[in-house]
Amino acid sequence: QVELVESGGRLVQAGDSLRLSCVASGPAFSRYAVSWFRQASGKEREFVAGNRRSGTATYYADAVKGRFTISRDNAKNAVYLQMNGLQLEDTAVYYCAADQGIITSTIRSPQAYYSWGQGTQVSVSS
Repeated sequence: QVELVESGGRLVQAGDSLRLSCVASGPAFSRYAVSWFRQASGKEREFVAGNRRSGTATYYADAVKGRFTISRDNAKNAVYLQMNGLQLEDTAVYYCAADQGIITSTIRSPQAYYSWGQGTQVSVSS
């Protein structure tokens, strides 16, 4: 399994943009589906965006569709989350997660992922 490290979270103002990075260590990164989840204080962890193993298929939560973009660079063992038009409700700890066994029906389920990063805090102020 891979180990994941997120970075890029910080305090921003509403309307700003931010890019999060998730770097993996371990073999065969291209075989893993990688997704971003977030967890706001007092709420359950929720799916944000996901990328299938080959990177050809991407998925987004309705709340971020059109504002966030997930991308990956297998040569760098990295997955990114570009976040534009940040809103107060985007405030959360953002986690990346990876697993080789993800299929379309499970990509949005946190229980389907084995490897998780430690999270990076994104705070949006008005």
